Amino acid sequence: MIELEGLTKRYGDKVAVDGLTFTVRPGIVTGFLGPNGAGKSTTMRMVLGLDHPTAGDVRVDGRHYRQLKDPLTYIGALLDAKAVHGGRSAHHHLLCLAQSNGIPKHRVAQVLDAVGLTAVARKKAKGFSLGMGQRLGIAAALLGDPRILMFDEPVNGLDPEGIHWIRSLMKSLAAQGRTVFVSSHLMSEMALTADHLVVIGQGRLLADTSMADFIRQNSRSYVRIRSPQRERLLDVLHEDGITVVEAGAGVLEVEGDKSGRIGELAVRYGIVLHELSPQQASLEEAFMQLTAEAVEYHAHAGPDPVQQVRGAGRKGAEG
Repeated sequence: MIELEGLTKRYGDKVAVDGLTFTVRPGIVTGFLGPNGAGKSTTMRMVLGLDHPTAGDVRVDGRHYRQLKDPLTYIGALLDAKAVHGGRSAHHHLLCLAQSNGIPKHRVAQVLDAVGLTAVARKKAKGFSLGMGQRLGIAAALLGDPRILMFDEPVNGLDPEGIHWIRSLMKSLAAQGRTVFVSSHLMSEMALTADHLVVIGQGRLLADTSMADFIRQNSRSYVRIRSPQRERLLDVLHEDGITVVEAGAGVLEVEGDKSGRIGELAVRYGIVLHELSPQQASLEEAFMQLTAEAVEYHAHAGPDPVQQVRGAGRKGAEG
């Protein structure tokens, strides 16, 4: 379990993390979301004692990270896949970590096999692709067989097979009763992986809820309807007290989840339906809705940036 209480980090006048309080619990995958600059990486670094809080507290299984003896046996983390000495092989990188944390040597071969790097175990890390580096970082996180795992952007550089693998791995770890805390910018992937969400913006907590509740609370649900007997359908729905909005192209929309009632009315009055489909926003749409006011960097629509660059080049040449 990871527990944060009033966790705050300031860099001069800049508040990177602002009074965060939440708990990452075992047995589920907890997704950690926020716009760029929201404070996610800083928060994760404070969990591992790499950055010191300005105020507040963060504990791993009830203790500060610095109090953990052989910390890799308590919490494994992937924060930066490039944080590997390029001159060391994958085997020796993991062996050094194992020896410094009292981890049996045989675990090195086990985790290399688990992440699919056995064939390149003796190759130097500087020759690894981004995806291979990610796998090595995940191997390091698994090395001590910890009860808590923390991943920052774990699918970076992975191919589709690798993405499916890490998704299955995280779900499997959570099913074993472990605490799994993962940050990612890939909303589609997070929607398939996480059971619970913690969302922050500008360093402040915006949501701490289940995936289903997050989408329901931060998005619009409605029923989309198409029928060749449109006018008759409108009359029937109106008589039943159901408000209908015309969405164009012959499509009708009804707020909320009233598909069951609409279907019953259509059958009762012999109305043909070509479409009756409940609609729910995606995780990405719900996230954009919640964090709209917490985005630090906004891109604005305007002239084609390529044309702007070309124009600037021509002006420079003319000058």
